[in-house]
Amino acid sequence: MGTLYPKSGEVSRSWWIVDLDGQTVGRAATRIASLLRGKHKPIFTNHVDTGDFVVCINAEKVRFTGRKLDQKQYHAFTGYLGGMKSVTAREMLATKPEEVIKAAVRRMLPRNALGRSTFKKLKVYTGGEHPHSAQNPQPFAIPSDK
Repeated sequence: MGTLYPKSGEVSRSWWIVDLDGQTVGRAATRIASLLRGKHKPIFTNHVDTGDFVVCINAEKVRFTGRKLDQKQYHAFTGYLGGMKSVTAREMLATKPEEVIKAAVRRMLPRNALGRSTFKKLKVYTGGEHPHSAQNPQPFAIPSDK
C-alpha cells in the first residue's frame, strides 16, 4: 500500500481572520505563514498547497520589540546605479503598514512557485474592516507575548 498524497483540488480551504492589534510582527508572521502553508492540518505535505486563506486586520497596530522601529531597514533596488531605496520600519509602518506584514510573511514562505502561490492567499488590511465577510472567516487567536 503506497502513501496517499493530497491533490490540490481535493483540499478543503478555510478562511481565518487574524487581529494584529498589539501583536509582535515576527511572532504573528510565523503563525500566519503556518496557516498559509497548512501546517496545522494532518494532511500537510510540503510539496502540495494544503493551506488556508488568511485575512489580517489592524495591520497598523502591530509592534516591534527593542529598537527595531528605528534600526530595521526595508530595501528596494530599482536596478539602476544609485537606485537603492531604504526606509526604516517606523516610516514604513506610518505609510504602508500592510507591507510590513506582507514582507515578514513572504520571507517565511518557500522561495519557489509553491511559495508564490501560497502568498496569494494572504489578505492584509489596515483598520478593522475587510471585504471578505461573505467567506465567513473564523477568528484565529495568536497568543499574546506578555
